[in-house]
Amino acid sequence: MDFNTSLLHGRKIKDEFGATSVPIYQVSAFAHESAEQLEKVFSNRASGFSYSRIGNPTVDAFEKRIAAIEGGVGAVACSSGMAAVTMSLLNIVQSGDEIIAGAGLFGGTIDLFGDLESLGITTRFADTISAESIAPLINSRTKAVFAELIGNPKLDIVDIKSVSEVCHAHGIPLIIDSTTATPYLVHPSELGADIVVHSTSKYINGGGNSISGIIIDSGNFRWDSGKFPQFDGYKVFGKFAYLAKLRSSIWRNVGACVSPFNVYMNSVGIETLGLRMERICSNALKLAEFLRTKDGITVNYPSLDDNPYYPLVQSQLGGKGGGLLTIRAGSKENAFRLINSLKYALIATNIGDLRTLVIHPASTIYLHSDERRRELAGVYDDTIRVSVGIEDINDLKEDFEYAVERSVKNG
Repeated sequence: MDFNTSLLHGRKIKDEFGATSVPIYQVSAFAHESAEQLEKVFSNRASGFSYSRIGNPTVDAFEKRIAAIEGGVGAVACSSGMAAVTMSLLNIVQSGDEIIAGAGLFGGTIDLFGDLESLGITTRFADTISAESIAPLINSRTKAVFAELIGNPKLDIVDIKSVSEVCHAHGIPLIIDSTTATPYLVHPSELGADIVVHSTSKYINGGGNSISGIIIDSGNFRWDSGKFPQFDGYKVFGKFAYLAKLRSSIWRNVGACVSPFNVYMNSVGIETLGLRMERICSNALKLAEFLRTKDGITVNYPSLDDNPYYPLVQSQLGGKGGGLLTIRAGSKENAFRLINSLKYALIATNIGDLRTLVIHPASTIYLHSDERRRELAGVYDDTIRVSVGIEDINDLKEDFEYAVERSVKNG
């Protein structure tokens, strides 16, 4: 099956009433016929569900669906994208360990790495994640490399194949946050990523109505090398060791489970992911090409032919650059005027909505970052991040043209 068909027919729904969507099992606990049967479920000697913090049929169906789409051996859904990032790392690292990450990460992820320092977990930052930049940072304490596939909002792109080769040569896993790329553009595990995370609140959901995240395991990394002694008790699970440890320890004990209703909304949303991303990517490119003809602003979008990541977009992302672009308006005052002059674009902190969204990152999601950290993330006082929606492109062009004329030229 091709991509859109697989979203609809990749996994058959099994329901006694013939439901065409997975039912919402909005319950806390599940009753069983006997104490003996519940004991078997708790000890993993029988299939079934006991408590929705540990497992739920609606969530289980979504996890299997995403794992199939991403080509993984399994997945674990979480309460948010940040919960997914946190759980993916804490399943691997412990006090005294180190993580390598890109300095231009999303602001919330940077804040998380600061919180991990209190647990004795150190993050070593590279200006960008590349094979050349991470190699000198790897040492005996390095337990993972974490990267955003398409940076948010820097829009730098990771060459997964070359970076994963360096990681694997040193026996460490590569964790890729593929939220901004989505499975429509690329399957990171096919290129060498070991663990993939998504904030499913974004493009997978599509409607901006549910907070959630997910972790997908490729099943390719060997956790029995001796470098990860915390996996010794899970060797029996083979390629499922990462997931087995995650489900039975940190994810389960922290309680990072997701609401069945939120998962249901994601399950509805993902069925149109391919159609939405096709339109979003097309709109983003056309809008970027249109805006770069305007005086007084500069545009950053990976699919523009003069962008440094254009070759990687062609070779790794199928020629499509995703739904984010950034604009520099010359000053913070110009940026605010431009944002406030838009009629259709909503001023909001989310991305991946059906609607076009804009935000001034320096005064919001990077408010607590210092100037150097902001610059490494591609965030300046005049930067505007645009999450392009599915509106008619002529309306978007007219809207942004009016805003540019009113703000930059008159500024």
